[in-house]
Amino acid sequence: MSAQDTIPEVIQIPVADTSTPEVHSAHKATIYSLILPGLGQAYNKKYWKIPIIYAGFGALAYNFKINNDETKKFTEAYRYVINNDSTPTDNEYVLRYPNTSDLLRGRDFYRRRVELTVIFSTVWYLLNVIDAAVDAHFFDYDISDNLSLRFDPVFMMPTGRKDHYATGLRLSLTL
Repeated sequence: MSAQDTIPEVIQIPVADTSTPEVHSAHKATIYSLILPGLGQAYNKKYWKIPIIYAGFGALAYNFKINNDETKKFTEAYRYVINNDSTPTDNEYVLRYPNTSDLLRGRDFYRRRVELTVIFSTVWYLLNVIDAAVDAHFFDYDISDNLSLRFDPVFMMPTGRKDHYATGLRLSLTL
């Protein structure tokens, strides 16, 4: 018989968990969405929102690229016409818009669309953060079937006057 055989078995007694349950943090969801769009929605377990967020960013990125390319083409054609350049170019806007004012209008039009796309992208990013924060606030919200509206009589004594009482109705809404 070895020394290990003489050691008595240790009996493990289960201990009740006395720790408080983890509260869902709106601050964490906000920070996560600020770091990476959609991460706050994942923290809130709203996974279906993540493809919508990235589809919006994808559409905005595509819109930015298309409008930025058009701005560059109009700017290149404008410089070509202003400088009276005679070298061959593959920019079709040189022949299509021989007037420099048309080229400037086209450039300004597409530059404005690029700027609006940047603004919309910022708004989309902020909406992602706001959605994660609001959703996190409602994560632990108790939705019960007890929805009631009650009218109760109220008797009040106004301050400073002990001989007069006021009566009224109290409206109580239980959500």
